Amino acid sequence: MIAVFVNCATILMGSLVGLLFAKKIPQKVTDSIQLACGLVSFIMGVQMAFKYQNVVYLALALILGGIVGTLLDIDGKILSFGRFLEKVFIKKNAVQQNPNNDNSSVPSFSEGKPQKNFAYAFLNASVLFCVGAMAIVGSFKAGIEHDYSIIFLKSILDGFISIGFAVAMGVGTAFSVIAIFVYQGALTLLSVLIAPYVSEQMIAELTGSGGALIVLIGINLMGLKKVKTANYLPAVLFSVIFVLCEPFVKNLLGM
Repeated sequence: MIAVFVNCATILMGSLVGLLFAKKIPQKVTDSIQLACGLVSFIMGVQMAFKYQNVVYLALALILGGIVGTLLDIDGKILSFGRFLEKVFIKKNAVQQNPNNDNSSVPSFSEGKPQKNFAYAFLNASVLFCVGAMAIVGSFKAGIEHDYSIIFLKSILDGFISIGFAVAMGVGTAFSVIAIFVYQGALTLLSVLIAPYVSEQMIAELTGSGGALIVLIGINLMGLKKVKTANYLPAVLFSVIFVLCEPFVKNLLGM
């Protein structure tokens, strides 16, 4: 679990640095940083998305994942959890931002750019830092082989990214460590049980669907369209299901 703690620590430190800088940076510069973060997220997501091995799996995973996530309103539930964290840990700011107790889980947009919102920052940072091959493979290697090199590299990258996210979106970025601790911690602890079922194809499909989610984060940050990114999280689960079921389907069809 040491690698998970290191990853969380670097994100916290990066977020703190970003918040300290944010107080001294003019709004127009903050807007440019947000656009840059969105563009980087978009490029990262596209690069990851093309790691897929079966485009049919990717398409079906995103379609079915989007349907299930929308019906379950996963995005709304995560934003509500983020709003709960804001009320618990940052009571003063929560009251100031939401004096009429309206639905602050929905970020406001001004001139095409999403404004700072605790829950919105928590959601986007959590998704960005959790999806991807480095989180999965790194957690497995840490749990099984006690090799922390991948997670340490991920920690450095996440630390720098969290600086830009904190400047652009605010303190909610720092609280994404809750999701990271639970997700990567669970993968590390369960790695011995899960590892036999993880293949190169599964990693590739997970990277592809995870990359698509990061593309959506980039679209949001650039203000191109308001997308409920977390509603597509089930796509990652569908990617796993398709790969696990492939041998049985092939045997059934005599392929």
